[in-house]
Amino acid sequence: MSNVMNKNELVEAVAKEAELSKTDAEKALDAFRSVVTKSLKKGTKISMVGFVTIEKKKRAARTGRNPQTGKAIKVAAKNVAKFKVGKALADSLN
Repeated sequence: MSNVMNKNELVEAVAKEAELSKTDAEKALDAFRSVVTKSLKKGTKISMVGFVTIEKKKRAARTGRNPQTGKAIKVAAKNVAKFKVGKALADSLN
């Protein structure tokens, strides 16, 4: 068994768990991804208590290094998604 679950495997697992067709499970996952993406773009924080909190954070511009040459390079500021695992999920992993 692989240590990485791809989209098809996730769709299959969700379909089985929720007793949905694979088509309906895929539609649900695609809708979830779309809603999360649109919400984060607008700056809306997503909180699923006990599972995960996702929010958009601004990463400041900084100076980095080119690993091949060691030369200093400027890394532009950008927005990133920040994930924080909820306590229930964290506890279930141990």
